[in-house]
Amino acid sequence: MNETINLLKAHKSIRKYKNQPVEDEKIKTIIECAQSAPTSSFIQAYTIISVVDKSKRKDIAHLAGDQTYVEECPLFLVFCADLNRTKISCELNHKTMAEGYTETFILATVDAALAAQNALIAAESLGLGGVYIGGIRNNPSEMCKLLNLPSGVYPVFGMCLGYPNHSPDIKARLPLDVIFKTDEYNIDGDAKKIEEYDAEVSAYYKSRTKGKRSDTWTTQVSNLMDKPQRPHMKDFLDKQGFKMK
Repeated sequence: MNETINLLKAHKSIRKYKNQPVEDEKIKTIIECAQSAPTSSFIQAYTIISVVDKSKRKDIAHLAGDQTYVEECPLFLVFCADLNRTKISCELNHKTMAEGYTETFILATVDAALAAQNALIAAESLGLGGVYIGGIRNNPSEMCKLLNLPSGVYPVFGMCLGYPNHSPDIKARLPLDVIFKTDEYNIDGDAKKIEEYDAEVSAYYKSRTKGKRSDTWTTQVSNLMDKPQRPHMKDFLDKQGFKMK
């Protein structure tokens, strides 16, 4: 084990923050670390927006499902998949970008996700904590208007950051051999291992909430996935320039 591995394995979502601003130098370092993430073909197809304006924060919190910690966190970042800059690069070289392809959508989305994870790890190494806000995709068109996002750019998720004001227990992940396979996809024995994992997750919630909550992992997943997930996203992405050809 080393400090990096210990840091990665100690990750927990932080939603309560001290009333202490994140220093400018630390913000700069976090963004520089985000830029150091791998990027497909060196395209760097993402943009990071720090939302400082309090009224915008309030609007974003509401659009994301009334997640108040978006308003309360010292630092709120929005990670956007960005193909607009790619289009500009083509124009500067007297070429026409081949727009609307699924592969470039995947490329930009993955680039944004990799940059964000680098940012979060860097922040945690500096004593900060944070949580991803996928809820900004609840109302993506309104988010685009709020952040003045052009065609070819969409908000993938937000990230709250700040100095932690609570320390929740670490949630156990799925058993390693359920998610790590050799040579092929094989689910032999996985069901039993997932049932055992359910019991572990239920015990975690019982302990954390003093018995007020005891749901399992499969309960959470099935309650989420038995209904359409943000069915508006396909039309939104199409209108935003991601046509999925």
